[in-house]
Amino acid sequence: MKIASWNVNSIKARLETVMEVLKSIDCDVICLQEIKCETDGFPYLEIEDLGYSVEALGQKSYNGVAILSRLPIEDVQRGLPGNEDDEQARYIEATIGGDTPFRVASIYLPNGNPFPGEKFEYKLNWMTHLRARAKELLAWEMPVVLAGDYNVIPTDDDCWDPAVWADDALAQPESRAALRAIQNLGYTEAYDCLDGRSHQYTFWDYQKGAWQKDHGIRIDHLLLSPETADLASSVEIYKSARGLTKPSDHVPIIGTFEEG
Repeated sequence: MKIASWNVNSIKARLETVMEVLKSIDCDVICLQEIKCETDGFPYLEIEDLGYSVEALGQKSYNGVAILSRLPIEDVQRGLPGNEDDEQARYIEATIGGDTPFRVASIYLPNGNPFPGEKFEYKLNWMTHLRARAKELLAWEMPVVLAGDYNVIPTDDDCWDPAVWADDALAQPESRAALRAIQNLGYTEAYDCLDGRSHQYTFWDYQKGAWQKDHGIRIDHLLLSPETADLASSVEIYKSARGLTKPSDHVPIIGTFEEG
């Protein structure tokens, strides 16, 4: 099974590019973030024509997440459990059927800028709720993939120039510690486990020629429960998506898993 995570930065604005990439990566499950449309406004028909079922949680103009699957989607959870007061569309979770069912979440974690401030506190609070849900899911004793744009640069080796990002919410010690706290529950970060090379990125800003200069950061992650990590065989950052016409500023990260 191939499971991808991709922040598309507006699915309607980039639908032609999204369709091209979905055909190229040929994944069984794709977790999308920042769809930037209301739930009813998602381009269901176009995506379904590619053979995917779609579950989405959107809001007007901002945020929004979705799960696309070629396998049955069941028991859909919209919104982060325990964080019901949050009005932003940042979390959707479902069971993906197959010989080995997976529990998969698509996550668009808050950016947290400007730092310091209320938005950064919101980010850390949101991560606390995510950790609580991640802990609950471990008790299910089934393969779990927490996929998404975490808006956290794990280490200085995951950005092109640490000095440039030193005052950014994505690189703060508190942000990194909150991500490690989730991993310390027993989750494995797929890229670290299966590749681990430094200075490999999933995001390049549209400004200042960042893509052409390879001035990127790695903020899109697949966190795997122990059951999933045992099935993991490879991970790929689909970098070529950034070079397409009208690209997202993110590219997909793809994990491949054997079905036990």
